[in-house]
Amino acid sequence: MIFVLLLFENTVLIMAAVLKFYGINNLTAKFSLISTERFQVELQGFDEDTVAIFKTIPSRNFSPQTRLWSFLIKDYDLLTYKLQQLRGKLKMELIPSFVLNCMKTQNHNVEIDFSKLDPVLFSTLLPFQIDGLQFGIDKNGRCLIGDDMGLGKTFQALALANYYMEDWPVLIVTTATMKTQWEETISTYLPSVSIMQVQYMITGKDYIGEAKILIVSHDMMSRCLEKIMDRNFGVIIIDESHILKSYKSKCYHSASKLAKKARRVILLSGTPALSRPSELYTQLSLLDSTFFGNFYKYSERYCDAKTTKFGWDHSGHSNLQELELILAKKFMIRRTKDQVLKSVPNKKQEVVTLNTKLNELPEEDRKCLNALGEQYMMKKGAGKHAALLTFFSETAKIKIPAICSYVLPLLDKKEKFLLFAHHQVLLNAVEDLVKRKNVKYIRIDGNTTTDQRKYFISKFQLDDSYVCAILSITAANAGITLTAAKLVLFAELHWNPSIISQAEARAHRIGQEDEVLVQYLLCPGTADDQIWPLLQEKQRTLNAVGLCRDSFESVAVKRHKSGEIKIADCLDSNDCGIKRYFSQEKKIKMDNDLFDDGLDELLSKSVLSGEHLANSNNGETENMLNDGLDDLLCDIDF
Repeated sequence: MIFVLLLFENTVLIMAAVLKFYGINNLTAKFSLISTERFQVELQGFDEDTVAIFKTIPSRNFSPQTRLWSFLIKDYDLLTYKLQQLRGKLKMELIPSFVLNCMKTQNHNVEIDFSKLDPVLFSTLLPFQIDGLQFGIDKNGRCLIGDDMGLGKTFQALALANYYMEDWPVLIVTTATMKTQWEETISTYLPSVSIMQVQYMITGKDYIGEAKILIVSHDMMSRCLEKIMDRNFGVIIIDESHILKSYKSKCYHSASKLAKKARRVILLSGTPALSRPSELYTQLSLLDSTFFGNFYKYSERYCDAKTTKFGWDHSGHSNLQELELILAKKFMIRRTKDQVLKSVPNKKQEVVTLNTKLNELPEEDRKCLNALGEQYMMKKGAGKHAALLTFFSETAKIKIPAICSYVLPLLDKKEKFLLFAHHQVLLNAVEDLVKRKNVKYIRIDGNTTTDQRKYFISKFQLDDSYVCAILSITAANAGITLTAAKLVLFAELHWNPSIISQAEARAHRIGQEDEVLVQYLLCPGTADDQIWPLLQEKQRTLNAVGLCRDSFESVAVKRHKSGEIKIADCLDSNDCGIKRYFSQEKKIKMDNDLFDDGLDELLSKSVLSGEHLANSNNGETENMLNDGLDDLLCDIDF
């Protein structure tokens, strides 16, 4: 170790001499937090005077592997003071004061007055849920409960709201499909509140003046903001708060106005950020609008934001360790199943590569399929998104025979399983197969009503004759429990790893008695080749900020032998021809069959058509697309 340090110091001296000889003094020291007790300095450049000052700090530590210096936080002021003498040649990017002040704040050992809680609700809480309640009280009722899916965030939110009953009435903002679950939970576990005082707002004409607990959808919150504001809600619970990730959305601006007026704000999300740190800012600002200053400062620090020819680009990430520390200290409590529920069985993940039998396709269609992949690789910006979405849509049709071949023997086993997919054409094909095999099943997609969902879930959970659950990954990834199944299949992927994790949690949650096997059915030569690496990269980012514990890096891979089902048996060739996506100019056009959740017509009328995207150089459009139109969907009530 001593030898390595000496070698490094000699290198520093040599490089410093070279830079000085050529008159180069572009020396930058980037400071960032790495733990609650230490910070690190990344020195970009070489300077013997800077290193000499580092050595005068008692808590110094140098890592030969990372070539970074670290120090105790108590020495921060001393180090920065000493480095001021080098300000002529050294540029320092310091740790913001709000970060340092946050770390200095002591967490209180809050004593919970359990007499404030409804006895029925209190008796239901598990020990880790009581810890969540204690965290929320320590944050004065303004916090983000980011526990893993299936760990009872609803119970913790109701307990926290119940604790601050003097600040009622309560506003619960949730998805339309979760409305029934909230009503049932309140009725069962909060009997001290009369069911007559719990109201679900259906239209803007509803009278809400006497509701102690008002439940609204995200869309209704935006459309009836003034009426809701007049009710003066002191406690607000926002379920699936990641829906508010876009600071441009009406939902966020409406929620922001309500949050500023309320004393207690409780956010719930098992996936606070779907793919990047910029998505966290809107939620954190609802809890404390002044902490980061503004989005510009936040994104510059944690999103590696910079000015480009298209505007302010905040799609990156930086200082993720520091951001994770701030989240845990100031805003969020997050636990995973393996941390708090030792009784929940393990989850095993596998990649299954299927044989798509592309050689059965006409030669012209094979060429077009290859061209779709090549266009995606060559395009940039918004055009790249359009190419991927078109390739993704066509992949659904190409995968049908392979998916059906894989599902066929599972139906004979009569063991319950979940199958997630995006496109109607793939969902319909699996449904037709199940019907032909005369197997009982349920299907939940965007056309399924709330009452139908409840009925289907009960049937699947309680009736052993129901074997298969055919599910839309966008319409059925949250708010339902299907623990009767121990096998989860993804016939199609989603470009956000958090959405996939949510879908997996339908089976892997409290109440599951067996190990859950999750299989991702991938087909070489299709859009899966592009989406899978994209998922891996996004998951690494979420892992770095502590918002994801899963990893696609070490998922086992196995090959599936080709079955008996052929393309000709599953598809009308007039319907699935790839060549229809290409005009004479070879321009990509969007397939209207992009989503299976009732949004097709809306999206087809949007200005975000495929041709527009393919030819657009607008950076704002690219940023709005983000991850497959997610930001657009923020303003739509599912």
